[in-house]
Amino acid sequence: MTANRLLVIDDEPAIGNVISIVARRCGYEVEATTDPATFLQHVTNWHPSHIIMDLQMPVVDGVELLRGIGDRRCPAKIVIASGVDGRIVESARRLGVERGLEIAGTLAKPFRVPELTQLLEALKRVEDWSSEQGLAAAIDAKALFLVYQPKISLTTGDVLGYEGLARWRHAQHGVIFPDQFIPLAENSALIDRLTDAIVDIGLEQIAAWGHASSASLALNLSGKNLGDLSFADRLAGLCAKLDVAPERLVLELTESSTMADPVGAMDILTRLRLKGFHLAIDDFGTGYSSLRQLARLPFSELKIDKSFVMETRQSAEARTIVKSVIVLAHNLGLKAVAEGVEDGETLRLLIEWGCDVAQGYHIAKPLAPAQIESWRADWATRRASVWGARCGSHAVAS
Repeated sequence: MTANRLLVIDDEPAIGNVISIVARRCGYEVEATTDPATFLQHVTNWHPSHIIMDLQMPVVDGVELLRGIGDRRCPAKIVIASGVDGRIVESARRLGVERGLEIAGTLAKPFRVPELTQLLEALKRVEDWSSEQGLAAAIDAKALFLVYQPKISLTTGDVLGYEGLARWRHAQHGVIFPDQFIPLAENSALIDRLTDAIVDIGLEQIAAWGHASSASLALNLSGKNLGDLSFADRLAGLCAKLDVAPERLVLELTESSTMADPVGAMDILTRLRLKGFHLAIDDFGTGYSSLRQLARLPFSELKIDKSFVMETRQSAEARTIVKSVIVLAHNLGLKAVAEGVEDGETLRLLIEWGCDVAQGYHIAKPLAPAQIESWRADWATRRASVWGARCGSHAVAS
């Protein structure tokens, strides 16, 4: 597949022509069409690296095209362009993700040329550096690192632990985020090596906090890790090597990642729980089989998808969903964890609704290890304004 090969479909030839001109200036090869059949032929035979597609087409709409792209297992980065209601676009985006497609973004119509140029340049930069060899070299060179986002108790304001978020420090391209390199690892033979490297970093940080700390650390797993029957034993061995109690590690999986082989996932996840590790189902509410997953698999936490949490102030539907998920989690004996807490009003609502744990920029952005101590001191003051005298008798975890 050529690194920067863009396929465009739009029912208005003028718009396709504008996108083509801008894309060629950005260094892309471009094919543009108004015909769905021609478009799908190009998906099969031309092997685009990127696709910009109009959602509202007169004969075959964008949802049908997403289905066709998914059926062809196309790995291209897809941008959905549309002037329809944002909720419809978001539904289409989620549908594409559920079909296994890489939805790289959305482009609202009418758009401006600078906006389109910025989007295309950003996507091209990702393709310029990404390779299996580059990621393998980064793992060997220990160029991966974690930043840590605090997770607080909504009962007391205590810091219960952190979520470790992976980053790649690249010599030419700066800090690279996981949504750019995790798919590369999953589509190659590198995912187990990458996971082991990230777990090593996280366990070393827990060991550095010491036995006096009770802070937990949450790390994201790929569904591809659930194909390795030795994973539970290997992870327990890493904990024993660093003298870290498995109970301090929370392993997060998205609900869609456990769907490919439910029996195999149950085998590995049950063994992880038997060894003391905690399990969280992440981005809850965005998959098709949520309730079945919760019934079958031994999760201990349920993380409410941030897209719902971030909309609680403006959307009555989002508030209903968040409150219902909290009740569901508690009825199943799980902790309810809200991510994406961006403001004080959302925090107040989550406390009122009985949510257990929260994280988000209102509490703290992801921190380097050296920033944690000063943040803790600041948080001790800030939480008094929310929890008052109740916080005086509770210690903040390291």
